[in-house]
Amino acid sequence: MYRVVKIQKVLDEAKGIKTFLFEDSSEPTPGQFYMVWLPGIDEFPMSISYIGALKGFTVKKIGYGTSKMHELSSGAKLWIRGPYGKGFNYVKGKALVVGGGSGMATLAPLIERLDAPDIVIGARTKADLLFVERFKDLAPYISTDDGSAGFHGYAPQLAEQLVNENKYDIIYACGPELMLKPLIELAKRRHIEIQASLERLMKCGIGICDSCSINGYRVCVDGPVFSTQVLFNMRDLGKVRRDASGNKEVLS
Repeated sequence: MYRVVKIQKVLDEAKGIKTFLFEDSSEPTPGQFYMVWLPGIDEFPMSISYIGALKGFTVKKIGYGTSKMHELSSGAKLWIRGPYGKGFNYVKGKALVVGGGSGMATLAPLIERLDAPDIVIGARTKADLLFVERFKDLAPYISTDDGSAGFHGYAPQLAEQLVNENKYDIIYACGPELMLKPLIELAKRRHIEIQASLERLMKCGIGICDSCSINGYRVCVDGPVFSTQVLFNMRDLGKVRRDASGNKEVLS
């Protein structure tokens, strides 16, 4: 099931975030993910952040496995399988794309295929902002929790300002569930379509283990991208999730 790819280049993207570029013959769509295995260390899901001659995973250092991945350099090997899951569907019209933190990695290939979308890039601080330079020609709107760059506040608050000032046909989003929840509520109030990529614990990536389930959906096979009506009815979104042992934990 696995194939070996060699890292061609490593990019420092933001504080604690690196991109690993590699060659691979697979043809993912924006929003899909791969399972990445580091033998003897861990296996974890990775959204594809660059699609082209060189593909890329953009990785935030958050635990043991990703910390070990951050130690890799050009020439090192990755064991991967995929792509898996359902990606974004293109909706004709004016798009607003909202990314929080490392969620911008999932949205980046989509942005490159859209026609002049408005983009909100949100992060805790200026140092955490991802892909501002990559999309500078699209003049992204910036928000930071601490006000160190752009709008002082949260990405959904800035998105609501933009929705009040512009007519959008679709909102695309990826980020923490506590960020996605108000965006989904905004879309519902304003009768705007929305697609959101969910970030949940995944162990198998193929719908067997149920660790990523939410309200009867398995994020790895039914998502990770979900659309309007499904999102409107996800009562657990932003409220509870499963931990590594499969127990439910309350989000705060």
